[in-house]
Amino acid sequence: MSIRPVLPGNISNFNPFRHRRQRTISYNPATSDSVRPEPAEVKITVYDFNPADCQILQPTKIEDTFPYRDSPTISWVNIDGLRREDIRKFCDHFGIHFLLADDILSVGQRAKMDEIGDYLFALLPMLYFNPQTHAVEAEQVSIILGKNIVVSFQDDPSRDVFGPVRDKLHIPNSKLRNGTPDLLVYALLDAIVDSYFHVMDKLAERIEFMEDIVQRDASKRTLGRINFLRHEMLTFRRAIAPVREVINGFLKSDSDLLNEHTEKFFKDIYDHIIQANDMAENYREMVLNLQEMYITQVNLKMNEVMKVLAVVTTLIAPPTLLAGIYGMNFKNMPELETQNGYYIVLGVMAFIFIGMIVVFKKRGWF
Repeated sequence: MSIRPVLPGNISNFNPFRHRRQRTISYNPATSDSVRPEPAEVKITVYDFNPADCQILQPTKIEDTFPYRDSPTISWVNIDGLRREDIRKFCDHFGIHFLLADDILSVGQRAKMDEIGDYLFALLPMLYFNPQTHAVEAEQVSIILGKNIVVSFQDDPSRDVFGPVRDKLHIPNSKLRNGTPDLLVYALLDAIVDSYFHVMDKLAERIEFMEDIVQRDASKRTLGRINFLRHEMLTFRRAIAPVREVINGFLKSDSDLLNEHTEKFFKDIYDHIIQANDMAENYREMVLNLQEMYITQVNLKMNEVMKVLAVVTTLIAPPTLLAGIYGMNFKNMPELETQNGYYIVLGVMAFIFIGMIVVFKKRGWF
């Protein structure tokens, strides 16, 4: 007796035909004004810290962050909700190149790392798994490293994966509080890369569930689920593949903003992103195997149907032959005058029919 697995998010009732991925088609690197909508809410949070103290401020205007450009302490400015005018003002005041501002405001940009002027810039996707739609959702994150300042730009103020980083900043004399700005950048990148493994765990659950579904129900709806899962794996793999080069850019950089003692931390992220890419490739192959398994199950069903039809046809053939012979309207057929000929022919038909069933059963044909 097989036990049907029950997974969170009510996967068993998920209908892929009711959930269509809305993909944004844009032309990069620059994004036109018609593509990026103005956010309904902008949330600015500033963590200004040193080993002994950490001040958390929430400015209401972008101009309130300007004094942190020359702050002697380390500052992390997190901007949720990208308003064009605010981003342009911020970049102009901090001396951030306009090309980096264009990248920050872009939509669907490929992960990249740049070193322009006095800043290091990283752009990469922050991924989430939506339990309602069972889809992989991406949010573009930009991180800028400067002297004594780290700035992060996000689209969605309602969610991110930086909770553990904020918790560490609340701990007095923690490594982050005693560290340099590049160590904070490492912590942010590490949190983003670690979130990829959470998404992969959710996708792995769906793959395991679909393996059971394919064996029990090789229907069109199951095929739709497999194709939907394949699209999500493709989306995930495309999103994280360029992140490897982003981390590699930090390892190869000779910028004075990166300290020698943090190199080992970026190597650790590099190892993680390589592992994530390898796992994504393995999961992609597992989804392809699901498609092959589905085709195999459909073929097995078709073979069973053809087998039944072949057996039925074979069983009916001898009686049909006898009925055809004695149904001919020739006058000189000796058996036509036999007194019990009708019953004899029926008996022969029944004997052949039963005999063939016995033979087929012994040979295991059905």
